[in-house]
Amino acid sequence: MEDMAQIKIMERYVVFGLNELRIALPLSAVERVVAAVYINPLPDAPAIVLGVINVQGRVMPVVNMRHRFRLEDRRMVLADRLIIAHTARRPVALVVDEVHGVFEYPAPALVDGAEILAGLDYVEGVVKRADGLVLIHNLERFLSLTEEEALTRAMTTAADR
Repeated sequence: MEDMAQIKIMERYVVFGLNELRIALPLSAVERVVAAVYINPLPDAPAIVLGVINVQGRVMPVVNMRHRFRLEDRRMVLADRLIIAHTARRPVALVVDEVHGVFEYPAPALVDGAEILAGLDYVEGVVKRADGLVLIHNLERFLSLTEEEALTRAMTTAADR
């Protein structure tokens, strides 16, 4: 019988890039990756929300990941991707430069985000790799309470039109 202490629990993540920054989401939160599409403006949405898209009959907000990670804004290009993911509250589309794929990291390789990046609640942890760091993103804490409330109001208002 294999010794329980030697079993490595592996976590699966979708890793994507924004400029040189590598970020990961738990695979369980990701529905799929699609090519960039036209984003419809959403009046009164928080600054982090670029607008909305329709994905198979579901209208969902498109989140500007660059804004949250304090990266310089740029226009979307055809090579950009949208990661369709879900939070406990709603589905969301995240604009990213590229998707590197699905990777497995052993749980012990994850360093608690508070130890490295105090105050960034949406960074759950960091994986140290030989080729650099990967930030593990917590989608549930991505939007602040104020942003979440503003988004809910904007989506409700848009649906009533």
